[in-house]
Amino acid sequence: MARAFVHIAALIAASLAFARDACADELVPYKIVGDSIPQSLTGAPGDAARGRALVLARTTTCILCHSGPFPETRFQGDLAPDLTGAGNRWSASQLRLRLVDASRFNAETIMPSYYRNDGLVRVGRNFAGKPILSAAEIEDIVAFLATLRD
Repeated sequence: MARAFVHIAALIAASLAFARDACADELVPYKIVGDSIPQSLTGAPGDAARGRALVLARTTTCILCHSGPFPETRFQGDLAPDLTGAGNRWSASQLRLRLVDASRFNAETIMPSYYRNDGLVRVGRNFAGKPILSAAEIEDIVAFLATLRD
C-alpha cells in the first residue's frame, strides 16, 4: 500500500514537472499598475482548489517559508508572513504581483520571483531561462490566497 502511494506521488510530481516545462517557458505580457497587476495572466480567473494544492505542495516552495490555516500540513515555514487572512490584506491584483515578482516590494526578499526569467541570480539548472510557475499556476494560487480571509 505504501509503495503504491510512493508511485502515485512520483507520477504526480513527474506530471507537474512535465506540465511546468511545457507551459511555463513562455511569459505572457502583463502590465504593472502601482503595486499590482490588475489583469489575469491567463484572461480568466484561477481555480482556488488547484491553487491550494500548489501552495501546499513542497515543490512550489510556498509552505516551506509560509505558514497558514492548514492544520493537516506539518512542518510549515516561519521565514515569511503567515498566509492566514492574505485575502484581507491584499487584493487579487496585489497578490498577483507578489507572486510574479516579489522583489518589486523588497529587493532583498528571499521569496522567488515565480514569473520572471531575466535578471535572476542563483537560478537552478532546471529553471534557467524560464519561470518557476506558469501563468495558470499563478492565477490558481492567486484565486486560493484571495479566499483566505479572517
